[in-house]
Amino acid sequence: MPRERAIPKGYMTVGELAEKLGTTVRTLQYYDQLGLLSPSAQSEGGRRLYSDRDMIKLHQILSLKSLGFSLEEIKEELIPLESPEEVAGVLERQEKLLRCQIDRLEATLREVVALRQEVMAMQTVDFEKYAAIITNLQIKNQDYWLIKYMDDDTLESFKYHMDVDEAKGITAEYNNLMDRATTLSQDGADPAGEAGQVFAAAFWDMTQRFTRGDPQMLGKLIEMGGMMESGQVAGPADFDPAVFAGASAFIGMALDHYLGRLGINPFEEGELK
Repeated sequence: MPRERAIPKGYMTVGELAEKLGTTVRTLQYYDQLGLLSPSAQSEGGRRLYSDRDMIKLHQILSLKSLGFSLEEIKEELIPLESPEEVAGVLERQEKLLRCQIDRLEATLREVVALRQEVMAMQTVDFEKYAAIITNLQIKNQDYWLIKYMDDDTLESFKYHMDVDEAKGITAEYNNLMDRATTLSQDGADPAGEAGQVFAAAFWDMTQRFTRGDPQMLGKLIEMGGMMESGQVAGPADFDPAVFAGASAFIGMALDHYLGRLGINPFEEGELK
């Protein structure tokens, strides 16, 4: 029985290619059926052979698949690898996609770590609060850790007050306003001055939209703010009660002056409009 000739240099069998890139023969056969990756040659004995170039193409396919692309999308994304520029372009695109995936994974890791810390701090199983914490981590609410201190009524209002898009907008606005308050406070700005009153108007507008005219909710938020200032509640490692207290003091004085000029009592029904 004649022996099959050796495989030419630069070629490999389907099994060898599968082993090199950590996939299966069945997967490669399926890609061949789809026209996604077909063997470049065939041995005299009929064995299907893949080239080094095919291996680079397979690496491209597997990389895109790991990033969540469907096989149909990958088929459309594949480009010829005829020049160094084309090969470099493929690798550059994969690099960008991988960096995006790394960013998403790092964000997810931060959420998992933060949730674990909150679970341990609560010392009780409360899936309603767990869900609220996850939601607020995802919308980048820096004060997600306060949820564990909320009573049932406040949590109910906090959860069902607004849809996700609105919550994202309010959260981003609140974070920005707190940064502004910190800067104004540290710069020694006058709460009753022009900059302080422009800030107060923006902060009051945000507060109105968040509380939906509920003085009781406003009171609870102020109470929680007081707990944060005094250090009665344990925040994350990067939370500085002294900095928060300075910003809160500025906000309080600016709002007192602003609401006083408008004749508004925020704790009376109908005033939060």
